[in-house]
Amino acid sequence: MARQLSPRQCAVEATEQVVLHGASLNSVLEPAVADLPAREAAWTRALVYTTLRWYPQLEVLVRESLDRPLRRKDGVIGVLLAQGLAEILHFSTRDHAAVRETAETARRIHRPGAVGLINAILRRALRETDALEARIAEDPVLRHACPAWLIEAIEAAWPERAEAVLGELLREAPLTLRVNTRRWSPADALAALREAGFEARLHDAPEGALTLEAATDVTALPGFGDGRLSVQDVSAQWAAHLLAPRPGERVLDACAAPGGKTGHLLERADGELDLVALDNDATRLEQVRENLDRLQLDATLTAADLGDTDTWWNGEPFDAILLDVPCSATGVIRRHPDIKTLRRADDIPRLAAEQARLLRAAWDLLRPGGRLLYATCSLLDAENQAVVTPFADATDDARVMEAGPEGPIPGASPRSIGVSIPPGLAGGDGFYYALLEKVGD
Repeated sequence: MARQLSPRQCAVEATEQVVLHGASLNSVLEPAVADLPAREAAWTRALVYTTLRWYPQLEVLVRESLDRPLRRKDGVIGVLLAQGLAEILHFSTRDHAAVRETAETARRIHRPGAVGLINAILRRALRETDALEARIAEDPVLRHACPAWLIEAIEAAWPERAEAVLGELLREAPLTLRVNTRRWSPADALAALREAGFEARLHDAPEGALTLEAATDVTALPGFGDGRLSVQDVSAQWAAHLLAPRPGERVLDACAAPGGKTGHLLERADGELDLVALDNDATRLEQVRENLDRLQLDATLTAADLGDTDTWWNGEPFDAILLDVPCSATGVIRRHPDIKTLRRADDIPRLAAEQARLLRAAWDLLRPGGRLLYATCSLLDAENQAVVTPFADATDDARVMEAGPEGPIPGASPRSIGVSIPPGLAGGDGFYYALLEKVGD
C-alpha cells in the first residue's frame, strides 16, 4: 500500500514548486491536497498560504541561521525550514510540535540527513524568539515580508500610506460577494444568508456588495447556484459601476477571463448588451463561459489578441470598453501571496509596455462619444497613471472623466489621472481605475 502523504509533506511540496520552480500557487495547491481529508486539506492550505505570505522574511532568517549555504539540490530543505519557522512565528502550531513534525517531514520527503539540521535551527529559533523579533523589527524586508524593490515602489506610490499598505498585504483577504440587484435586493440576500447560518454585512457602496464574516464553500450559499450571488472583491465591483453600461450598448470586455466583471457588466444592463468577451487564453475563456452559464447570461466569447483585429473584429466600434489589463497583481497579494516570490522588478517595465500597447489598441475600437475604463489590480504608479497619462496627453480625442455616473469611489486616492484604491479599503483589494471618453461627433 502506498504511504499516505502527510499535510506538512503536501504543504512543502506545493511551496517548493512555487519558490524553487516558479509555479503559480493556483496551479499547484489543489492538486497537492486532493487526496487529503477535508479538514487536513484546509489546514494544509492555511500553512502554505502562511508560509508564502511571510516567505521573503523566512528565507532570510533561514539563510542567516545556516553555517554555510545549502547546495542547489538541497533547496527543498530550505523550503522546509521556512515552513517550520512559519509554524513557530506565524501559525497556530505548538512550538515543540512544529519542530518534531518538521523533522518528521524531512524523513517523509527522503531527506533524513537533514533532521539534525532542522532540529538545531528550529530549536534555536524557539530559544531565541526575542532576538529573532528584534532582527525582524530592524529590517523593512523582514518586517514587511516583502522584497526591497517592491517596498520601494509602494513607498513611491503611497508616500503617506506605505506602512498601512504593506501591513495590509500581510493580512488574509475577506470573502466578498456581489448581489445581482436586478434579481435580488441586497437586503433580501443578507436575510437569506443569515437565515442559512452565514454571518455577513452589507457595504454602503458599491450597491450589492456584501462580505461574509468567515470563509466558506461558496457553492453552499443560497443564491449562488442560480446566479443571484457571485464571488467578487469589493474593489473589483467598482468596474461595472464606473463604466455603467446601458441596455442596447455594444460593449467590449477586452481582457475578460475569468469573467467576474463580464457577468457584472451584463447584470447592470439586465443582460441587454451586445457584449464581446475577449481574452488571449482560450482555456481561461472557458471560465468566462462557466460564469455566464451560472448567471444565465450570454456574451460573444472570443479567444484572440486584442491588437490582432483582423482575426476577430467585425469593424463595428464599441460604445464602452473595459480594459482590465494584465499587470503585476500587487494589489491582490493578500489572495495570491506567491506574487511576492514570483514577481521581479524587471517585470514592471515589460508589463507597462504591454499595457500601453493594449490601451492604444482598445482606443482604436471605441466610437466617438464612447468611454473606456482602464483598470489594474496593481499598486504601482508605473502600471497605472504612468501608462494612462502619456496616452491621454498624446491623444487628441481622449478626455479624462472624473468619475462614473454614481460619483467617486469613497476613500480612493486621486492620481494625476484616475484613482487608486488601497488594499483594505472597505476590505477590498488594491485597484486602479481611469475613465476616458473619446470626444467627437
